[in-house]
Amino acid sequence: MRSSRGSGIRDRGSGRRVAIVAVCLLAAAVAAARAQDASERARRAYTRAVELQAAGNHAGALSLLWEAAGLAPHDADLQNALGEALERIGALDAAVDAYRLALAERPDDRKASKNLILALVKAGKGEEAVQRARALADAAPDDPDRQFTLGLAQSEQNVAGAIASFRRVLAIAPRHTLARYNLALVLKRADRLPDAIDELERALAIEPRPEVHYTLGVIYWHQGDEERAALALRAAVAARPDYADAHYTLGAVLKSAHDWKGAAISLRRAIALRPDLPAAHYTLSQVLQLTGDTRGARAELAEAERLRLRADAEHEAAVWTAVGMHQFDGGDPAAAVGSFRRAIGVLESYAPAHYQMGRALQRLNRQDEARAAFARARRLNPSLIPPPGGGDGS
Repeated sequence: MRSSRGSGIRDRGSGRRVAIVAVCLLAAAVAAARAQDASERARRAYTRAVELQAAGNHAGALSLLWEAAGLAPHDADLQNALGEALERIGALDAAVDAYRLALAERPDDRKASKNLILALVKAGKGEEAVQRARALADAAPDDPDRQFTLGLAQSEQNVAGAIASFRRVLAIAPRHTLARYNLALVLKRADRLPDAIDELERALAIEPRPEVHYTLGVIYWHQGDEERAALALRAAVAARPDYADAHYTLGAVLKSAHDWKGAAISLRRAIALRPDLPAAHYTLSQVLQLTGDTRGARAELAEAERLRLRADAEHEAAVWTAVGMHQFDGGDPAAAVGSFRRAIGVLESYAPAHYQMGRALQRLNRQDEARAAFARARRLNPSLIPPPGGGDGS
């Protein structure tokens, strides 16, 4: 009898172990399925974001990139793409964080490394940028691209060092047009205008890039040579007809030359290409005032001020939305909702804030509010379709 009971106990113990193993295997399978689903959702969001960026819908693309990066936090390509989108709207600290995550996953990613260095410069962290760039350059002293990145990192804080780095690039690769162009920019910043013009002319002889014509035109204008400035700027827009900044600057040059008609034509072209360019509206208002069109001048001045205020509000809303996404990804959706509400308070029509708030509310199981947030985001930007499963990011 004891032998029979012992056998039964062993059988039951074995059965429990089998059951535990089965449960563990099932849990692992469910976790793997969820991970695969999250990865697939991230890829779909990323693909759609690329399409929206190509169509110029940067707000919609940013929201989808935020979502994709949250679903696949270890995907270096996604983190780098998110960083680029954040940098485009001026959310530099958030962009830096995204580039750091990309490099943490793929330390030898040259694109993410360069993006991080340049974002650090823009964010006022030039010392770290130079240290990173110098380490890369020292590791491969004959690599012109690494020397070029070092020159870019130095440009804002060490003019002499930047000039030396760009000249080192040109010694290795004499036809490196971007190095010559950026060398000219640094020389211009150092008020060495004749030297800058020489480098720009050399760059044009290698490759007639529109931005080189543009910079040459700006220098001539600053020197008071309106005729040569206009010629260079016309060359810039001939090389790239959609170059809104060149059309605007040409309009400003023609205004200073008292060519009111030509100035108005160039400024209107700039506005047609970039309706959100406040400076073009402001300068056009001055031209119209000078030609006696007081009513038109007032309208353009009012539009310039409206655009300036909106740009300021959009930047602040984007920063608060970036803060909210950090809180959301850090596991604090309640705090994220607060940040998204602040973004919406600054600019109610900022669609990404509504979209991201929908995701945070969904995570908090506040379904009705989440649906309302998603609906508002989609009304503002039809590309912002709520993600599968309610967009909870899980």
